[in-house]
Amino acid sequence: MNKVLFIVLSFFTLVSCQQTKETTTKETTATKDTLAKKTFDMYEMSEMALLMEQMYVDNQRLKARLEKGEPAGEFPSHFAKIHSAIMTDPTENDDFFKKQAKVFLEAQELIYKDPENAKAHYSNAIQACISCHEVKCSGPIVRIKKLQLN
Repeated sequence: MNKVLFIVLSFFTLVSCQQTKETTTKETTATKDTLAKKTFDMYEMSEMALLMEQMYVDNQRLKARLEKGEPAGEFPSHFAKIHSAIMTDPTENDDFFKKQAKVFLEAQELIYKDPENAKAHYSNAIQACISCHEVKCSGPIVRIKKLQLN
């Protein structure tokens, strides 16, 4: 009796494994066909997005120096590209943006020109970023607020 039960169970196990292999092979083939038909578009950041990422990194470093009481260093000249960098949506480069960019650059330059009041100028520059992003693109505001001095 035990031998018969063992043989029957072995048979069902063998049959079920073969069906699983067939199903898995069919699913794998279908998945490969689906992937072959899809084309993937890689997102490319605009010049402005790349510039803002670089400005963020530069201001992280500046914040650390100011909080330690160290000199600000030299004004990053690439910040001036804010007026010419191509935006993701070129219609966003309107009068409001141009005014805000000017306010930001003036505050940022004062950090380096007036080291006695560097912290206040830095705070003004970060606030200029926040003010612009409140109107134009609110997504990065939480991240920008992390640049505020403690």
